[in-house]
Amino acid sequence: MAVTAREPRLDSPDPAAQLAAYLDYYRASIERKLDGLDDRALRTSRLPSGWTPLELLAHLVHMEQRWFVWGFLAEDVAEPWGDHAGGADGGRWAVPADAGRAFADGLLERLHATGRRTSGILASTPLETRGALGGRFTGDDPAPSLLWIGFHVLQEYARHAGHLDIVRELHDGGTGE
Repeated sequence: MAVTAREPRLDSPDPAAQLAAYLDYYRASIERKLDGLDDRALRTSRLPSGWTPLELLAHLVHMEQRWFVWGFLAEDVAEPWGDHAGGADGGRWAVPADAGRAFADGLLERLHATGRRTSGILASTPLETRGALGGRFTGDDPAPSLLWIGFHVLQEYARHAGHLDIVRELHDGGTGE
């Protein structure tokens, strides 16, 4: 893990720009933490809870898409709960048994593509705008604002990047951003 990046130096009065910069930073951080892990390391759990780095990556890809595309925009997405063995009913994170580095690389491409979509949404939509009904949000409860969704996704990335810090340190002693 020789590649490092700094926390965004953007200090903008525009909270949407701040959110987009930090989300980009955490996506890149996740990629750095996975860099150099081979198929076995990607599929090996180092924690009692049993999740693997590859399962965590799949979760992040689906999570961001669930909140911004399926949730906020109410667009159809293939398998919004595809990171969970039980689908919408939950269950532990899951990936195909034979998934490895090539699968991870494909997920990383999806992670960054979804990130570009998220950045576009944040740049073009007022943060107080409520999520559309029809995708994730059905009207039983008020759909959250784009600001709430942005902060929720940001905290998911920050928390899971910290989890990967621990996993990487247990794997090979790597520490850092």
